[in-house]
Amino acid sequence: MPHAIGFVDNSGGTLAHYKMLDKIREVAVASGFWTVMRYDTSIANRELILKGQGYSGTEEIYVGVRTYQDASADYYNICVATFTGYVPSNTFDTQPGVRLSGVPAHNQRIDYWLTVNPQRIACCMKVGTPVYEHFYIGKFFPYARPSQYPYPIICGGMLNGAATTRFSDTSHSMPYKGNRDNLAMRFNTGVYLRPETWPWNNTYIAGRDGSSGETQLRDTNENYFLLPINLADTSNIYGELDGVCYISGFNNVVENTCGEEWVVLQDVSRTGFTDFIALKMDA
Repeated sequence: MPHAIGFVDNSGGTLAHYKMLDKIREVAVASGFWTVMRYDTSIANRELILKGQGYSGTEEIYVGVRTYQDASADYYNICVATFTGYVPSNTFDTQPGVRLSGVPAHNQRIDYWLTVNPQRIACCMKVGTPVYEHFYIGKFFPYARPSQYPYPIICGGMLNGAATTRFSDTSHSMPYKGNRDNLAMRFNTGVYLRPETWPWNNTYIAGRDGSSGETQLRDTNENYFLLPINLADTSNIYGELDGVCYISGFNNVVENTCGEEWVVLQDVSRTGFTDFIALKMDA
C-alpha cells in the first residue's frame, strides 16, 4: 500500500487532522518500509515517529509527524519533522538533529494524496476553501556517493517551524519553489541549508525576466513534460527530489493526472503557470 488517495473527516467525534495522522501511520506501516518508533494518541498534540529502511533496506531514516491546534484561533495543523536518530526519553521537538515545518490542515474534511516509498513520505492535502498544502520528509536522490553524502534528508512543509498559521493565510507557500525556510536540506556539516530549486531558479523556464513578465514552459501537442526538481545553490547541485516534479500550469488544472502514476497539484490557492507540481503515486 505505497500510496493512498481519499479523505478523512470529523465523523465519529474525531477531528480530521487526528485522522490524517493515523492515515499516515497506516499507509507507512502497510508499505513494509517504515517502522513505528512512537505513536502517542493520549495527548492533545498527538505524535508519530517512524524509521525508514531506505532503498538498500539497511538504512535508518527518521521522520515524524505531530498535530498542533488551537480551537480559539481556529487552526488544526500538523507538523512534519526529520531527525538524525531516535531517543525514547526525548520529546518530539528535542529528538536528535530535529527540523520542524508546520502544514496547515483542518478539523473537518481533508482530501489527501499520500505517497510512501522506502526513503521518503510525501503528501498533498486539500483543505478549507479549498487550498492545497504539501509536505515531503525523508531522503532525496543525492548527486554523490553514500560515502560522500550519507544522510541527504529534506524537511519540507509549508511553514517555518510549527507556526500558528491557518490554512486561510495567503502568504504561505509550498516548499518546492526553494530558497525558503520551509524547505530544509541537511548537509554533511549537520546544518540544514535552504537550497534553491531548479527550475524555479531559472528565469527562462519558471521565473520572471523583468520585461515580458512570467516565463514558463507549456505543453507540446497536449503533452506535458515533467522536470526533476533539483536542489542547488550558486555553486553546487546537490541532488533531486524523489517522486516530485515540476509541471507547467499552462492550460493545466489541479488534480489532472499524467498517466496512471502522477497527479497535478497546485501551490495553496495559486494557479499561475509556475504554481504546479506533479506528485508520483508510488505503485
